[in-house]
Amino acid sequence: MTDTNDVPPNQPADYVPPAVWTWDTANGGPFANINRPVSGATHDKELPVGKHPFQLYSLGTPNGVKVTIMLEELLAAGHSGAEYDAWIINIGAGDQFSSGFVGVNPNSKIPAMVDRSIDPHVRLFESGSMLMYLAEKFGVFLSTDIHKRAETINWLMWQMGSAPLLGGGFGHFYAYAPFKIQYAIDRYAMEAKRQLHVLDTHLAQNEYMVGGDYTIADMAIWPWYGAIARDAYAAQEFLSVHEYTNLQRWVDLVGSREAVKRGRMVNRTFGKPETQLRERHDARDFDVNREDMVIARDGQRA
Repeated sequence: MTDTNDVPPNQPADYVPPAVWTWDTANGGPFANINRPVSGATHDKELPVGKHPFQLYSLGTPNGVKVTIMLEELLAAGHSGAEYDAWIINIGAGDQFSSGFVGVNPNSKIPAMVDRSIDPHVRLFESGSMLMYLAEKFGVFLSTDIHKRAETINWLMWQMGSAPLLGGGFGHFYAYAPFKIQYAIDRYAMEAKRQLHVLDTHLAQNEYMVGGDYTIADMAIWPWYGAIARDAYAAQEFLSVHEYTNLQRWVDLVGSREAVKRGRMVNRTFGKPETQLRERHDARDFDVNREDMVIARDGQRA
């Protein structure tokens, strides 16, 4: 008889990796319908186009919020050329696999954006690329000073490399995986707390991510780490986020900006209705087309 203590605590208990992996959609959890091991379009559908120079195709998740914050900050600073239409991409319905979306972003991830003020038009994918493009186009939020510029890009790239371990790692296994795996949760909780400590230590000596300058580094980091400090994955007690007092100060500081408040609302489909603006085609939409206003005017949204 085999001693059960000698059997590795695999999940599932009898799982052994096969010689060749095959795709089993039954093991995908809540995201099984939006993840697949191949790229490319699944159906033909053109993207809508509005009247403004920038066309954004996105969703109000952290990566999308980075870009809407930047666009709102540009408009608040008087850069009218940054006017934009924000179209919602329903990833649950597979909008990101349309031929139009794949034509802008072959990686089929939000956000995707087109600068139509230039002929030929410029396609943009990856949120960090969008932040850099906009900062350079309008000459703000990315210093020309060589040291400040390098530091800004350092922290932007830190966020781009770190957030997948926070969201796809910790967030997935803590909140979304079909069953709890202690090894995975412990592994990614350790990494999440390490990242929080990196930020907290840095912000002990800096008002913003780059000294006293508010930059695209703040815009990139805040949607991810502000969320984990406040409400993401309902994991704040688990991660003891209250311990990171310098991070909490910065989260409040950035979050108090009016452009950040507006940017956080755009393409948002969750949370309280008054925090949601499903699509943004004009600055007036914030005053008349918030989700709570739509519901009050048109009745409960289906």
